[in-house]
Amino acid sequence: MTYQPFEIEGAGRPARWLVTCDHASNTVPPFVNAGSLGLSAADMARHIAYDVGAAGVARALGRALDAPVILTNFSRLVIDPNRGEDDPTLIMKLYDGTVIPANRHIGAADRETRLNRCYRPYHSALARLAGRRADTIIVSVHSFTRQLRNRPPRPWHVGLLHAADERLARPLLALLQNHGDLCVGVNEPYGGHLPGDSIARHAIAHQRPNILLELRNDLIRTEETQAAWGAYLAPELVAAAEIAEL
Repeated sequence: MTYQPFEIEGAGRPARWLVTCDHASNTVPPFVNAGSLGLSAADMARHIAYDVGAAGVARALGRALDAPVILTNFSRLVIDPNRGEDDPTLIMKLYDGTVIPANRHIGAADRETRLNRCYRPYHSALARLAGRRADTIIVSVHSFTRQLRNRPPRPWHVGLLHAADERLARPLLALLQNHGDLCVGVNEPYGGHLPGDSIARHAIAHQRPNILLELRNDLIRTEETQAAWGAYLAPELVAAAEIAEL
């Protein structure tokens, strides 16, 4: 079977929403160091390799919104699609205390192969999906680990990341904060967006309303919890868009 760097679920769904999952998979394609980054299976199952649980939430959210979902099929350690091509962290050599052996001495030719066979096809497909309607709203689904090595625990259940465009973020924050049992971070655990990242490229550059959702991965480790979060977030997103008159 020919390797495919991304998957689209529900391509014909009619909603204006587009759900993306940049770090859906821990797959290492066969043309990258014979299918291995030199890490153990345990390391490849960690948050350093992909966003644990995010793909299931994205799929559930797409079903609930009747919206298409695009998901990567390569590990963020192969190449990070949520970085600009000129970002020095595009291909990580060290992540959360773990050295990535296959990336330590990567050359220009291997970098270009990963760009051409993983990164660029994904972004081309995402651009086509985002442009299918003039009123697209992009929801990017990610997850974060509760605690990085030698760092304090992170208290947030969910983080809302946004840059200058707060049209969707403001009302969504207010709605989520109505649930007193939720700890919601604003541009936490990461701050806003980076130049050239997925939201900057496909939403901000085209003035499309958007939100990046970061869910704590210990809360979404099972199919049941992923489905529950998708079902919970979908009506909150719809309500926020209505409040913002988007």
